[in-house]
Amino acid sequence: MIHMTPKTYRKYADARAPHSPLLKDCVRAFLVGGSICCVGQGLRTLYEQGFSMPEKSAAALTSVTLVFIAALLTGLGIFDDIARFAGAGTLVPITGFANSIVSAAIDSRVEGYFLGVGAKIFTVAGPVLLYGTAAGALWGVISWLLGVIF
Repeated sequence: MIHMTPKTYRKYADARAPHSPLLKDCVRAFLVGGSICCVGQGLRTLYEQGFSMPEKSAAALTSVTLVFIAALLTGLGIFDDIARFAGAGTLVPITGFANSIVSAAIDSRVEGYFLGVGAKIFTVAGPVLLYGTAAGALWGVISWLLGVIF
């Protein structure tokens, strides 16, 4: 058995690891993430101006539409191909969130709907929901206190 120091192993691993084309990856992430945002803005504009929806309703429907599209593309296996191409560009919060939920459901469906999908659907998204809700509640209390004080 070969014994290596951590420094020697690091050199060994770095020499054999594939190098990522950083600039190319950043450009792809920027273009795909920006495209997702442009689609979202286009949908919101369509809902507001094309369907004469109030601003808040159009914003909510835009979010729902983006979640639906990301979930559908994940279910069809297309989102994974986009993610392989774009990397972090697909992590625009709402589409990445939808993908994480649907992916967990797909991965756990062999265990059944209750013990598989039902129990594991939020394994990735759960911390986001927990800490997002906690942060929102904390901000609400701070905002309320500032309103009372001032």
